[in-house]
Amino acid sequence: MKWFKTIPFSDVVLWDVKRYSFEKIQSKYPIVKLGMHIQEESHKVKLADYPDEEFGILGVSNKIGIFDAYKEKGANINQSYKTMEQGWLAYNPYRVNVGSIGLRTEEHANEYISPAYVVFSCKETLIPDFLFKLFKTERFNKVINASTTGSVRQNLTIDILKSLDIPLPPIDVQQKILDKYYSESRKSKEFAKESNQIGFEIDAFLLKELGINLTIKERKSGLSFTQFSTIDRWSVDYLFNLSSIDGLQNAKYPLHPISRYIIESQYGLSSKASPEPVGTPMLRMNNINNSELDISDLKYITLSKNEKKKYLLEKGDLLFNRTNSKELVGKTAVFKEDEEYTFASYLIRLKLNNLKLDVDYINFLFNSPIGRVQIDLISRQVLGQANVNAQELKEFVFPIPDIETQKKIANEALLMKEKQNSLLAQSEEQKINAITNVQNAVLSI
Repeated sequence: MKWFKTIPFSDVVLWDVKRYSFEKIQSKYPIVKLGMHIQEESHKVKLADYPDEEFGILGVSNKIGIFDAYKEKGANINQSYKTMEQGWLAYNPYRVNVGSIGLRTEEHANEYISPAYVVFSCKETLIPDFLFKLFKTERFNKVINASTTGSVRQNLTIDILKSLDIPLPPIDVQQKILDKYYSESRKSKEFAKESNQIGFEIDAFLLKELGINLTIKERKSGLSFTQFSTIDRWSVDYLFNLSSIDGLQNAKYPLHPISRYIIESQYGLSSKASPEPVGTPMLRMNNINNSELDISDLKYITLSKNEKKKYLLEKGDLLFNRTNSKELVGKTAVFKEDEEYTFASYLIRLKLNNLKLDVDYINFLFNSPIGRVQIDLISRQVLGQANVNAQELKEFVFPIPDIETQKKIANEALLMKEKQNSLLAQSEEQKINAITNVQNAVLSI
């Protein structure tokens, strides 16, 4: 019907035009209310009651689902956190419409999650992993989008989640669908493994070309000693990693601090951005991935004329992630987009002297063990987040050959990077095909 749609009054759970204008899902399997097959889990622990104990905290990403985020002592955690058992699912009620949902599996060591997440388990009639895969299908994601409420921030409460219709095959059929999914996704993992190997090859290539042999110290339990005369910064990580940079001294080319080549350094905007695609896209720390920009998940901000003049990015700008987890802080990427973009305060924009320094060359070095060991040396960790400020950034040292040699090394690395990205694309395509086949097996489109 073009102008009117009628629904049985018995189907009305929430009064929301968006929700009921969406076409119901169809399947050869019974359609049931999800609430009959899940239950909310809100078991909270006040971690501050155990100030000296270290707790593993989970996070939820729209790309990978549940992940081990960081570890923190109870003394630094003010809120009561939810427990998260294996086989339970958790989602961000304000970002589930973009895929922010995950399943805790045996691969996850951490077991606590922020109370901001909705946590639930499945009853015996529903395999948790089957439901997780169903959530990841394109068709069911549209159901989620149609079911969120709120004029500004879209929200999917546990009550709305329970009211959703889902197809429910028998348990043995659910398992067969999962078995086929993992069989098809195995190729995706093979491509991803090959891609990771090229990443190691790029690092090895850079170290060989620059004549660097880094020795990364292995952590040992118990006491360790260092000479007082060598200490210019009081930090366990700093003292631990200090000797790891000795190999830089034997580089084939002279070492120079990056400050020698920086024309301008600038922190980004601290203004809040919105997921609504209105205004200028703002790059954030999650948009730097594997030494490149990932613009698949953007937020937007409206800029004044003066703000545009000050904060719009230009081609060749190097973006440095100054705040993130210990593993991700210090990642860099080169801005190469044609459209207008700005950047958030967690990033530092560097404008470099391109007559003396090739931006692709220095980007590869920042993301290589040469940059990583220096980031580990100086980054400070507070409440699960590591930080490097602009002044510390300027003190990084790198082997700097002549500009032509830099370009030659960068071009070789870029060719390897292109092959790596091709394998990643094939991995992602296989992953999409596997989840599409789950959709086709369960839902009638």
